[in-house]
Amino acid sequence: MNRSTSRTVVVQGGTDGIGRAVARALEARGDRVVVLGRDPARGAEFSHFLPADLSLVAENQRTVEEIEARFDTVDALVLCARHYRATRLVTEDGFEHNFALFYLSRFLLSHGLLPALERAPAPVVLNVAGPGAPLDLVHWDDLQLARGYEGQAAMFQGGVLNDLLGVDFAGRGHRTRYALFHPGTTATGFSGEYDRDTLAFVARMKRQAKPAELVAGWLLALLDAPPAEPLSAYVERRRIGVHGGSFDAAAAARLRALTDRLLSPFRDPTGTEPPASAP
Repeated sequence: MNRSTSRTVVVQGGTDGIGRAVARALEARGDRVVVLGRDPARGAEFSHFLPADLSLVAENQRTVEEIEARFDTVDALVLCARHYRATRLVTEDGFEHNFALFYLSRFLLSHGLLPALERAPAPVVLNVAGPGAPLDLVHWDDLQLARGYEGQAAMFQGGVLNDLLGVDFAGRGHRTRYALFHPGTTATGFSGEYDRDTLAFVARMKRQAKPAELVAGWLLALLDAPPAEPLSAYVERRRIGVHGGSFDAAAAARLRALTDRLLSPFRDPTGTEPPASAP
């Protein structure tokens, strides 16, 4: 981004962890930050906060509509929201919660805010997930893990699904750049509901974790100077390749088709969720 003027940045999951650190840093330097989250008390520290349960399709669609009504242009979208669940939970829409929040919400916001992004001088979507994991972590015949759910399997699969989301998005000829980012072990709120063993593992991770403010600095650098390529991926500050593995174009097309079918009952005439044949 050109720093001569302030920018409008939407931060999904901006009330906790890395998202909060990014939102605070952006607002401190004068950018207009639109924070999306569930907790109004946590959102009160920001000038622009939109409360929403982003595990629900309609809430994502409503959020997109409110952002478009308030702001003509969105310069960047930062995607951070996820919530670990040791036991399987199904949303009101009938989707497994991790799949809905970690993947579907990021899909809906990326595509729903695309018109506003495309009007910006150097638009970018920054998806904080975990790029580069093996493609075989995807349970193609059971994407929502109805059989044998396990919290870590759901989370790791979500990271791969976001890689494939980036591949599909970047392959459609948009001006908006798409960057996938793995922050490494970071001191966040570790939002979730954990079993005893996983909670002990998280406690050990926290002792080794880097501060969220450090990671926020790396993310701001990417927001200020988006890569020229349609798709890029990073593990901390190291750029990695985006060919093969979890960046497979055929797998991305397969996931897009599955996603369109799942979302077809929620199709919104405003275009929040475009069909697979969209250019």
